[in-house]
Amino acid sequence: MPDIQHDPRVWFITGTSTGLGRAIADAALARGERVVATARDPQSVKDLAERAPGLVRAVALDVTDPAQVTAAVGTAIEEFGRIDVLVNNAGHGLIGALEELSDEQIDAVLATNVLGVIGVTRAVLPHMRARRRGHIVQMSSVGGAVGNPGHAIYATSKFALEGMSEALAGEVGPLGIRVTIVEPGPFRTDFAGRSMRFADPIDDYRDTPAGALRGRFSAQDGTQPNDPAKAAEAIIKAVDDDDSPLRLPLGPEAVERIRQKLRRQLADLDAWEQVSLDTRY
Repeated sequence: MPDIQHDPRVWFITGTSTGLGRAIADAALARGERVVATARDPQSVKDLAERAPGLVRAVALDVTDPAQVTAAVGTAIEEFGRIDVLVNNAGHGLIGALEELSDEQIDAVLATNVLGVIGVTRAVLPHMRARRRGHIVQMSSVGGAVGNPGHAIYATSKFALEGMSEALAGEVGPLGIRVTIVEPGPFRTDFAGRSMRFADPIDDYRDTPAGALRGRFSAQDGTQPNDPAKAAEAIIKAVDDDDSPLRLPLGPEAVERIRQKLRRQLADLDAWEQVSLDTRY
């Protein structure tokens, strides 16, 4: 029997076909909860609906299409009456130094990773606000806390997501809605493989950290050290906990890289404090 001590929640998950989105859906269903599983191709999540009839609604959703966003959220409300947990998981990466990226590639990343998240969140918020409850899970990345050379536009998108979500948490917290920003490190998903895109290289960057990132991502595909199922359980634990943190790094690599960055920031803050403070008239 599902190990839950509450009325089954309704999860609305974007990008549910594979990876962490699929793992979160699996974990929620294992607890007897209900899932609106969205994907650009609804056939890719059809197996979820077949496995758990009555608990899953498979819905087509390209988060960059405002009409599909409105329709998908409407379907969720019509089918299950509410959305308790929104998981903004749909997104993709783009490897390349900033100079190597095309305008079209930049626009595509920002359209999905930033504007798509904003659109889905704004569509769900009125329903959560009316009920004075809900939880928004924003799937960021360690790359939303630490900018990686060669992943500049991905970092741009995730830093923007984190800033928006931090402000959002302050806006909706008084209305009973919580926000959790999830910052995974390397998990064994399709992110470094099928979901990754690459800019055309410029030779000058070949022997720089940006150039080295190309090879590292290709090499780690399928060998990432962290288990998506454990990430999903950690996310559900955070949703269950009324004192969940605003930010939830996942995986030893994410924890260590974020800790190192914060230490560097504090060291710089201390070293330059007098210069920083000397700004008064």
